[in-house]
Amino acid sequence: MESEYVDFDDVLPYVGEFGTYHWLLFFGLAPASFNLALIYFVQFFITLTPDYWCAVEALKDAGLSAEERRNFSAVIELNSQGEEERSRCKIYDVDYVALMKAGVRTANTSWPSRDCQAWEYNLTTAGNYHSIVSELNWVCDKDWYATLAQSMFFIGAVFGGLLFGWAADRYGRVPAMVATNILAALASLLTALSTSLADFLVYRFLAGMTFDNIFVMMYVLVLEYVGPLRRTLVANLAIALFYMGATVALPWLAVWVANWRLLTALASVPMIVSCIAHWVLPESARWLLSQGRVEETIKILKSIANLNGRIIPPNMVQGLRRTALQELEDTKTKDLSASILDLFKTPRLRRITIAASVLWMLLSIVYDGHARNVANLPMDVFNAFTIASATELPADLLLIATLDRWGRRWLAFGTLVFSGFFSILTLAFPDDPLAVAVLAIIGRFCVNITYNIGLQYAAELLPTVVRAQGVAGVHIAGYVAALLSPVIVYMGSINKFIPLVVLGVAAVTGGCIALLLPETLHRDLPQTLADGEQFGKDQKFCYFPCIAEDTQPTHPLSLGEIGQQPSFIRHRSSLRASLRGETYRSSLIKHRREVIYLPMLD
Repeated sequence: MESEYVDFDDVLPYVGEFGTYHWLLFFGLAPASFNLALIYFVQFFITLTPDYWCAVEALKDAGLSAEERRNFSAVIELNSQGEEERSRCKIYDVDYVALMKAGVRTANTSWPSRDCQAWEYNLTTAGNYHSIVSELNWVCDKDWYATLAQSMFFIGAVFGGLLFGWAADRYGRVPAMVATNILAALASLLTALSTSLADFLVYRFLAGMTFDNIFVMMYVLVLEYVGPLRRTLVANLAIALFYMGATVALPWLAVWVANWRLLTALASVPMIVSCIAHWVLPESARWLLSQGRVEETIKILKSIANLNGRIIPPNMVQGLRRTALQELEDTKTKDLSASILDLFKTPRLRRITIAASVLWMLLSIVYDGHARNVANLPMDVFNAFTIASATELPADLLLIATLDRWGRRWLAFGTLVFSGFFSILTLAFPDDPLAVAVLAIIGRFCVNITYNIGLQYAAELLPTVVRAQGVAGVHIAGYVAALLSPVIVYMGSINKFIPLVVLGVAAVTGGCIALLLPETLHRDLPQTLADGEQFGKDQKFCYFPCIAEDTQPTHPLSLGEIGQQPSFIRHRSSLRASLRGETYRSSLIKHRREVIYLPMLD
């Protein structure tokens, strides 16, 4: 027994793999999901651009209706389709008081024109409240301000991922989670006080720093204590129920509040409440083990077991204590020279790394682009956002049913290509608003599936010795690429079909790139750089797990070996504290009591 290796997953069944304590943790994901939806999508509603036109006070004082004022004052221009329409940024430069006294009520296209100096807004298209766009007149030559702010959010996400990743490794998951909630609440409150573009950009940068981290640390804590049999289900249900529910409810919260500043301030409330996590949540057991704090880990496990009505055998406690101390000692003496640069030193591993990075970049653009492009769909923006967000539920349910049957590669290819196909197909229905909206929402549904696959794919492809750093790099590349999605959506002001076509082409391209990656289902995942170079060489291009049965044994990732983004970077080959919650969307860890040794213990 003295030589037996006892892993955390070996002890977990004695603690209880899904009992009373786990149910409490699971429902604790609800506020974290709400916070993620609020920090991500509130900006969409506070920067909505209502229908607008140039204001002419003389015509308004004369009692003319809004339509009459526009027809009389707005310059007639040609739009991108070559059709005549009333300008929203130029009016005829004439004396309207004198014209009205003379009985003139019809504009003459030969009149001189000038740029607008003031605007009127139809607030019914923006939740019956002045968004920051209408309040500060970010229209016409300033209509790109909101797009810039949305891109600034993703710049903040890059820096925040690195900062809070370091903090999570240095001070623990719970303190880092509390810090993200405090910063997110502060950024939300400051955003509500914005009076100019400059301060709005600063506050959205701060909000972006908390993006993803505000949810994923709680997500990890929950799944870390859930048994292997339930991890896939819990992971998907958390997204399908809580996150989807929050995004579906958000548009109607905006309508109900009817004040962009109050909406932003209210978004800080669940973030402030979430700070109680410092007193009620257990610290990550794997992080504690990685820090050599074994007795604290055992105390937490015993408390959970007691609540679940279970008892941990003394020999398992002693085995875990011995193994943790041995790992800590081995880590101190091991050569830790492997880095992310090693992924580019050999040809096959370099191709896999580049392909995985490009796939995630395109996925980030398409996913975020579809989420934001609902403003360009030919239907009420609040209904469109609600319906599109609701596709997360069937997408997750379909993923649960198919991911471990069909594999990652062909499912990613198929769903991305279908997303692109339906997006581009909107060109065939230029005069059918309903068809355009339906096709765009189907495209969103398909990319939801692919996005969930992509969250784990790189973690399975990259070798253990550089997995955390490698996947962190892949996700940072995705954040950088996502800077383009607001710009793509902004091009809808030129032609409403441009964003869907661009997103469609990006999706089809991403689907084809997915076929350049090897399948990971039913495969021994690479541990060393040499494993990574050889991984998938035996697979033919048309290999499909449903048809070709693998004879290889499967060695799934242990929880500690999974590293998925900057939130949990550990710059060493022992990645037992490096993980990203979304990787649990698949059944990487089968329901079996198999001992998984890290290379350093061999």
